[in-house]
Amino acid sequence: MIESLIITILALFISLLTFFSGFGLGTLLTPVLLIFFPTEFAITATGIVHLSNNIFKWFLIKKNIDWLTVKNFGLPAIFAAFLGAYLLFVFKGLNINYTYSLFGQIIEQDFLKLLISLLLLIFASIELLPQTKNLQFKKKWLPLGGFFSGFFGGLTGIQGALRSAFLIKTNLSKESFIATAVTISAFVDFSRIGVYFSNIDLIKISDQNYLILFCCLGAITGSLIGIVLLKKITIDFVQKLVNICLVILAISLALGII
Repeated sequence: MIESLIITILALFISLLTFFSGFGLGTLLTPVLLIFFPTEFAITATGIVHLSNNIFKWFLIKKNIDWLTVKNFGLPAIFAAFLGAYLLFVFKGLNINYTYSLFGQIIEQDFLKLLISLLLLIFASIELLPQTKNLQFKKKWLPLGGFFSGFFGGLTGIQGALRSAFLIKTNLSKESFIATAVTISAFVDFSRIGVYFSNIDLIKISDQNYLILFCCLGAITGSLIGIVLLKKITIDFVQKLVNICLVILAISLALGII
């Protein structure tokens, strides 16, 4: 019960942070759930929470969707998410681990956590370094961006930073940008969650239904608070603090400390 309460509060806080952190819900929630659960369950649970939050936001902003961008970026992302989600369980089945000694302790870590850690380090560094913070890609690369964003979304649950870097060049209005990104993200979630459910032990998932439900409610509550209080606010200090925390978390995950 205490664990459920902690995760629910974290989901609310993380959802709130997404309004000014520069990252999406999946990027921030995935590493946190990895502390508590095995990799495949953490990514699946994040996907469910992410999808429920996207559906909630979609009904609020759906009138501003740019469907041409959804087609150019979203279709490759949907296909790649399916592929990435499939490879998640291929890698898990291979049981690729690395072992090392730290302060006399033997620590074993799996490949997927290392991959997620590396992605977190890359994205957090991009946000922290002035030279790369405003990284953008031309519109002609939208399909390629959709593919990579969807692929890493399916494989690791992390996709928001890549998606934003490519979509920012579409010159959409703020409202249309958000609505289009949410739509693409929801399609990717549907694609990858279908693969997760066909490969994961659904009995174990059902045993944690209440936890996932509370996590979804926490994320939606965080979005509501964010819409009311923070949608016009950007706090540079908070952005830097979140990125520094992500770097520390990523290194800790990679080393197997947590």
